[in-house]
Amino acid sequence: MRRVTWRNLVARKVRLFLSAFAIVLGIAFLSGSLVFTDTIGESFDQIAYGTVTDVAVRPETGNDDAIAMSVNREARSIPASYVDEVAALPGVARAEGAVNGGGLFVIKKNNRLLGGTGAPTIALNAGSENPIPNAAGDQMLQWEQGRAPDKDGEIALDARSAEVAGYRLGDTVKIALPSEPPIIKTKLVGIFDFSSGGLAGATLVIFDDASAQRYFLDGKDAFSIIQIEAASGATQREVADQVAKVIPAGTEAVTGDAVAEESKNLFDQLLGFLNTFLLVFAGIALVVGTFLIVNTFSILVAQRSRELALLRALGASRPQVSRSVLTEAFVIGVIGSTLGLGMGFGLAMLLKTLFSRFGLDLSGTSLVFEPRTIVLAYAVGVLVTMLAAWIPARRAGRVPPVAAMRDEVAMPESSLRWRIAIALLFGLAGAASMSAGSWLDVPRPIIWVGVGIFGVLMAVALGSPIIASPVLAAFGLVYRTIYKSVGQLAAQNARRNPRRTAATASALMIGLALVTTMSILGASINTSIDKGVEREFSADFIVQSVSGQPFSPEISQKISEVPGVAAASPAQSIVFKADGTQVFASATDAEQFSKVFKLDFADGAAPTGENTIALSESMAASLGRKTGDAVKLAFGSGEFDATVSGVYADSNLVNQAVVPLTTVAAAGIKRGDTSLAINAAPGTGTRTVRANLERAVGDNPTIVVQDKESYAEAQRSQVNTLLYLIYALLGLAIVIAVLGIINTLALSVIERTREIGLLRAVGLTRPQLRRMVRLESVAIAILGAVLGIGAGLLFGVALQRSFQNDGISDLAIPAGSLAVFVVVSALVGVLAAVVPARRAAKLDVLKAITGE
Repeated sequence: MRRVTWRNLVARKVRLFLSAFAIVLGIAFLSGSLVFTDTIGESFDQIAYGTVTDVAVRPETGNDDAIAMSVNREARSIPASYVDEVAALPGVARAEGAVNGGGLFVIKKNNRLLGGTGAPTIALNAGSENPIPNAAGDQMLQWEQGRAPDKDGEIALDARSAEVAGYRLGDTVKIALPSEPPIIKTKLVGIFDFSSGGLAGATLVIFDDASAQRYFLDGKDAFSIIQIEAASGATQREVADQVAKVIPAGTEAVTGDAVAEESKNLFDQLLGFLNTFLLVFAGIALVVGTFLIVNTFSILVAQRSRELALLRALGASRPQVSRSVLTEAFVIGVIGSTLGLGMGFGLAMLLKTLFSRFGLDLSGTSLVFEPRTIVLAYAVGVLVTMLAAWIPARRAGRVPPVAAMRDEVAMPESSLRWRIAIALLFGLAGAASMSAGSWLDVPRPIIWVGVGIFGVLMAVALGSPIIASPVLAAFGLVYRTIYKSVGQLAAQNARRNPRRTAATASALMIGLALVTTMSILGASINTSIDKGVEREFSADFIVQSVSGQPFSPEISQKISEVPGVAAASPAQSIVFKADGTQVFASATDAEQFSKVFKLDFADGAAPTGENTIALSESMAASLGRKTGDAVKLAFGSGEFDATVSGVYADSNLVNQAVVPLTTVAAAGIKRGDTSLAINAAPGTGTRTVRANLERAVGDNPTIVVQDKESYAEAQRSQVNTLLYLIYALLGLAIVIAVLGIINTLALSVIERTREIGLLRAVGLTRPQLRRMVRLESVAIAILGAVLGIGAGLLFGVALQRSFQNDGISDLAIPAGSLAVFVVVSALVGVLAAVVPARRAAKLDVLKAITGE
């Protein structure tokens, strides 16, 4: 049996390679995703562990999490006098103050931003000539050219940023600051490398100490942190305990290991979504590939039914025959996983290059190939293949020995009854889960909808042989009318084995269902944006940073004085926790805001005094609070009680809550405007005002002036960019589905060799034969499109409902896009049939008639 198994593998290597290719693609995406995310993790670990000293003194972080720390810019500082006090402690070898600043941008020579919406730009002070080493004892920076800045108007840049921005030593570099002044011109006096590897696309800008304090600490003689080198023989914990006794209230002494671990956890949180995002698409590819493998093995076993019966007649047992098929599946799984690992390494390199264009530059970090990636790739690849081949293997073992004496052998197939029953269970459970996520007040409704989508997809896939019958019957009517006898043959071939046809169509169905779902969600988001802007955007213009980062309040002040501006309302986005729930809030000046926008207050009024807050209706319901109630607000700097001043209808103009601008300073957050809404003076032309506004910010490429239409367009473009990325990734599932159609048709042609020979003998021409195969392929593809678009419509509506309280308030069905999907599916069917149709047409008539 072993020799027979290996002979079959060699004899059918082309057909089996098509099956293995599905596993190759799925494992490539799985391993590529793991290698890429491990590489990102390694890069950020190098940053986390390469930038910490033995001990650091910093403001207490309190309740801050990854999101809050990335949105809220720390304003608190440590007086410089404490550096000497810390340095005098017995366990301290050296102590040095450091300034860390964010929100700035290097402006390239072509007057565009370096980094933009990608990795951040971080400001540092030069410090002493011999800076404190990191916890590993290494200098953090290595000077390539020039020196550290030591006076006002000088800066140093990391080598990658200097190269990308087009600057050389001695050049004048423009810097956009989130403070005053908004734009400065500096001289590049030094270029350096980060000692621990790449910076993942981040830009480092070094200022002299006084300039760093002026730009990022409001000119105070203070530092963001105090870096400490432990004396010989002293542990990090011992030094931290000594330092904790002399530092001021509101600060903490933290060991370098603890800081590095915090940074690592922060990076893991921020990158967790990317990892999940990529692995979801790898899972989709594997699910679609499973359909292809099941189909291929079912056809191969059916074609070898007489051979299997002869083996049974010669004494092979049922388990031996089943093991023979499973052994073939095991070999295919191993080969597919091996090739997939190699392709995954290439995919990781491609992702590395692609993400570098979005600012995540990993050129300083080699690709990381962890052992678990290899183990997981082989485990998943082999397991998926073996599971897919299990049912065909069982059928192979059930072939009776007496069947070897017959001319035709029909493979035993189980009744559809159990299949339908399981499909109903999946469908009912999936529909219940989707309904709960869409209509009921359940925690994390997206999870409920996602589980429901999986259940309904499996129900449609399992029940597709029954669902396919009326669709294929309709094709029969159309084909008979247009193509006469050739159409009749094509329709009968498609309906001959409904399980096989439905399984082939199901692979395409899954891909199109997800594409349709995302199309509906994207169209609903864009429609909600348009209607929300039309309904609520009462300002004439809005000024924002192109990167979404806060900009200098001086810009807002300057713009408010532009001729033709009647009212200007600044707003800053901040994040905090209210009674333990994370809240995204807008900090505004209530008086100025009311001149530009009108919030629909269901109760109460806008917050005006200190320690007041207004909540959106959905957030008020989530917190169980109403006007007049107390709520505890928690920031990194600490907690304080606030009173709910009012509850307003959910709005796209502001976040989940509104607080006074005074809250920003009270919470220890650096002031910076996220947006500035502007109304033109009555009788002043909007074109004139816009020209004045653009002239006022003309030398600052970080700022963009938008009216209602351009604002909506900018929001839609962000949604569309994400959709295009998702479409590209889902395209992998479509490619596997197309391979499935090609594989099924190719094997079907081989299976029907004698039948094709007889048709040719009685007068069917080669063009007619090719047309018959093409029509069969189109029927399979359109069936997949009908099932996929039907399921996608259901999923899209459910997802929109689950996000209704998160701003996606209006459902939109992109009928034009859905029609294009159907047309593309038909074209896919035509293209998939090219090779099988040519092969069928080239069959020798006499050999085909006498063949088995």
